[in-house]
Amino acid sequence: MTELMGVHRIRGRCGAKLAISAVVTAIVFWGASAIAQTFDSGSTGADGVFNPTCTPTPCTVMVPLPLSGTFNFTTINIPTGVTVKFIRNATNTSVTMLASGTVTIAGTIDGSGGAGASVGNGTTIAPNGGLSGPGGFDGGDGADGINSTTGGTGLGPGGGEGGRLCSPYYLSAGGGSFGSAGGGGSYAAGCVSATSGPTYGTNSLVPLIGGSGGGGGSASFGVTGAGGGGGGGALLIASSGTITFTGTLLARGGNGPGPGYAGGGGSGGAIRLVATSIGGNEGSINVSGGTGGNGGSGGAGRIRIESYTSTATINLVGVPSIDQPGVLALPNVPSLTITSVAGVTAPTSPTGSFTNPDIAIPLGTTNPMTVALAASNIPLGTTVTVVEKPMNGAASSTTSTPLTGTLEASMATATLTIPTNQSSVISASATFTLAALPGVGPVFAQGEEVERVRVEAVMGGALQVAYITKSGREVPAYALSRVATVRENGAGRVDDL
Repeated sequence: MTELMGVHRIRGRCGAKLAISAVVTAIVFWGASAIAQTFDSGSTGADGVFNPTCTPTPCTVMVPLPLSGTFNFTTINIPTGVTVKFIRNATNTSVTMLASGTVTIAGTIDGSGGAGASVGNGTTIAPNGGLSGPGGFDGGDGADGINSTTGGTGLGPGGGEGGRLCSPYYLSAGGGSFGSAGGGGSYAAGCVSATSGPTYGTNSLVPLIGGSGGGGGSASFGVTGAGGGGGGGALLIASSGTITFTGTLLARGGNGPGPGYAGGGGSGGAIRLVATSIGGNEGSINVSGGTGGNGGSGGAGRIRIESYTSTATINLVGVPSIDQPGVLALPNVPSLTITSVAGVTAPTSPTGSFTNPDIAIPLGTTNPMTVALAASNIPLGTTVTVVEKPMNGAASSTTSTPLTGTLEASMATATLTIPTNQSSVISASATFTLAALPGVGPVFAQGEEVERVRVEAVMGGALQVAYITKSGREVPAYALSRVATVRENGAGRVDDL
C-alpha cells in the first residue's frame, strides 16, 4: 500500500519522572575505494562562490533561504570563527547547498531548532512553541488554561504529546522523535503521561526532512505552560569534488523549558554530506535532541555521509548512516494537498505561521467544516484520513470521500469539526497498494518484491515515500508533504506549508 499524509495548522483567538532519549555518538573513519568514481552534485554554479565573512570573530552570518531552499554554488568556504545560520523561507523548506567545486568547512553551519518559551505567570493566548530549524517542525504550544489545560502536540510526524493536567499534578510534555524516540512526559499515579512521537524517516534522508517538535506543557487558568522545543532543521551539502571538513555542523532540537508546566524537547534534525571524496580531521556533526525540563527530551536526528573515497574522521552525535553517493532527490512523487478549508482557498506560497496565517475563515462559520483535498499519482477510489490537532487538547480524525477524477489530478472532501477558539493542525494521509497503479508490474527493492508504498505529507513542507516489501521491510523511495495552519482571530485562517 501507499500512505500519503498532509498537514494544516489552525488557530483561533487569541510525582514525576525524567525520561531522556539516548543519542548515538561515534567517530567515523573509512578508507579509500579501489575504484575511481566521481559524483555530480548537479550545481549550476549560478550563485557563485559562497565565502561568508564577518568581524570580529567569532561571529554569525545570517543567510536568507531562497524559496526553493536550494543554492547552486561553485565553491563553498566556511572560515574558522564564522557561524552560518539560515533564515527560514515562507514554506520552511530544508537547506540544500550544491557545489560544482570544492567545499571547505572550518567554521560552523547551525540549523538547530529554538527553545520553547518559558512558563508564564498569567494567561497568555499566543503561540509559544519553539521554532524549528529550516526544514524541521515547530514545538507545541503550552496550555493557556482557557481553551484547554492540555498542551499542544509538537508539529511533525514525530511530534511529542502535550502535557496533561491531572489534578493536583501538572504533567510535563513528551519529546519529539525522529531517528530515535524522544522521552515521555512526567508520571503520577492514576494519571496518563504524555508520550513521545513515533520515529520516522529513512537512513538515506531521501527526502530531506527535519526533526519534530516537543509537546507544550500543561497549565490551568492563571498560568501558561511552557512551549515545546522546535525540531532541528535539515541540511544537505553536496560537492562534485571534495568536502574538507574540520568544523561543526549542527541541527540540534530546541529545549522545552521547565521544571514546572514543562514542555518537551524537540528532536534533532538531519544532516547529509555527499561528495566524490571527504577529508579532514575532527569535524563534528551534532543532531541531538533538546532537553525537556522535567518533560521528555527530544530524540536524536539522522546523519548521512556519502562518498566514494574518504580519509575523514568525524565525531557524530545522532543516528548515523554511511554509504556511497546516491540520488539527491527523486522526481515524479505522488502528491496530496489540502486545497481549502470551509471554502477558503489555501495560498500557493503559504507561510505556515500562527502569527501571520494565510487563510481567513469567516467569523461565524459553523461546524463541521469541509476540507478539500487534491492528489496526483494516487489511485482513484483511495480515501484520505484527515486529522485535526488543536493547539491545546486532544486530536480528532475523519475519513474523506474516495478520490475521483484522473490519476494525474484527483479530488476528495472530508468534513471535520475544527475548533474556532484556538489554533489547530490538520493533516491528511492516504494508503494504497502498489498494484493499484496503472502499468505497474512487479517492483523489487534491494532484492525483495514490493507489496505496498507509504507516502506521507507532513507539516513543514517535506514529503516522504517508502517501499514496503512483502517481508515488511521498508526501503526509502521518495517523499512529499503539505501543511496548513488555520486561525480564527475574529476570523479563522489556514496556512499550508
